[in-house]
Amino acid sequence: MTRLLVHVEGETEEIFVNQVLAPQLNGRGFSSVGARLIGNARQRDRRGGIRGWPSVRRDMIRHLHEDRNCIATTMVDYYKLPQRGPGAWPGREQASARSFPDKAPLVQDALAADVREQMGIDFDERRFVPYLMMHEFEAMLFSDCAGFGIGIGRPELTPCFQQIRDEFASPEEIDDSPTRAPSKRVEALVAGYQKPLLGILAVMEIGLPRIREECPHFSGWLSHLENLPVRA
Repeated sequence: MTRLLVHVEGETEEIFVNQVLAPQLNGRGFSSVGARLIGNARQRDRRGGIRGWPSVRRDMIRHLHEDRNCIATTMVDYYKLPQRGPGAWPGREQASARSFPDKAPLVQDALAADVREQMGIDFDERRFVPYLMMHEFEAMLFSDCAGFGIGIGRPELTPCFQQIRDEFASPEEIDDSPTRAPSKRVEALVAGYQKPLLGILAVMEIGLPRIREECPHFSGWLSHLENLPVRA
């Protein structure tokens, strides 16, 4: 029986995994698919950023040791990862100088290597699948701007969403400054934007197939999980 545990950094990602990804992946042979908030995420000030890697890695390794049938993965925002100091995530500082397509893969490879080293020579490296969203969850909502508007009950905003989308080669690239991150752009258009509620309603309207068409990095991660050898 293979269990998939997705380590996420926020409540919206937690709901997304449990309500959207789980039905998709349960059909691929996993006995269960669930999200786990990284550390004390419910109490952490949103502006405080994600926890340092040593702490996250400790949780990850504990789960991998405790459940030999567990496959662990991550769903965290590349942009927010600590780059320097004792909490730095492997590869994050070096990735800053790379071109967009190389940033997340560099960090993901570094994370995989670090966990592999910590787990020891007998570790099956297929049991840890690091994934970084390049920016925020909201970026995926620009995969279908009409669906985004309908999903949140604001279809009149479709042209505004489309104008933002058209500035970038893909929705995954929408984030060119801290004040113009995807969530900041949405909040500027939608007063009182409630990320967990409205974000998930938008995803339900857009649908995974459309998101996968528009977000190749996300789609590659999901395809990898779908094709992992599992024991049902």
